[in-house]
Amino acid sequence: MFDRAVLVIGAGDATGGAIARRFAREGFVACVVRRQAENLGPLVDRIAAEGGRAVAFGTDARDEEQMTALVERIEREIGPIEVAVFNIGANVRFPLGETTSRVFRKVWEMACFAGFLMGRAVAAPMQGRGRGTILFTGATASLRGGSGFAAFAAAKFGLRALAQSMARELGPEGIHVAHIVVDGAIDTAWIAANFPDRYALKERDGILDPDHIAETYWQLHRQPRSAWTHELDLRPWIESF
Repeated sequence: MFDRAVLVIGAGDATGGAIARRFAREGFVACVVRRQAENLGPLVDRIAAEGGRAVAFGTDARDEEQMTALVERIEREIGPIEVAVFNIGANVRFPLGETTSRVFRKVWEMACFAGFLMGRAVAAPMQGRGRGTILFTGATASLRGGSGFAAFAAAKFGLRALAQSMARELGPEGIHVAHIVVDGAIDTAWIAANFPDRYALKERDGILDPDHIAETYWQLHRQPRSAWTHELDLRPWIESF
């Protein structure tokens, strides 16, 4: 009871899982979240094998009541949420004519609205303590829209605006809000299966390593408040931009 907690929304097999593992190595209880908690079993087991602690939660981050209940439960049963990470992707590509209202709404709910729900829920207890870190994972689409990515870019643009607004409001209260633009392919099984030529660049450090991304999140949390970073971008050295 009353351990330090890190909340990771969208703790998948790559970036989210690596972030959870990195904070667990520092003594945080990793509260990892996906819609289906059973999918988090391998991650929880790996964190335990590495000497850390993790608790899996099955929560639909788009649901206001579920998100509120999740934060309240962690604060009550585990400890204060010192760090909250929003890492839901929702990267889909549809030509404009095939982007139905359902697709657009679903992508926005996943990649933007859910970020608002998490940010608002964790901000309340953090404000009471006068400290905390809230980190949002962005993408190339956070900065520029691409052909076929109207829904995804709109959601990611919105998430970036949310992060900026929260940073300006919560920073003076001691809460560090940062937005991380991850620009490039990440070392995942999905990239390996669908983009083998791109995945082959791994041998040259040409795709992003999830553990290296996670290290940046840890360093953001560790920053002294006299020199906070709000936004940074991460990309492989050979990535064009």
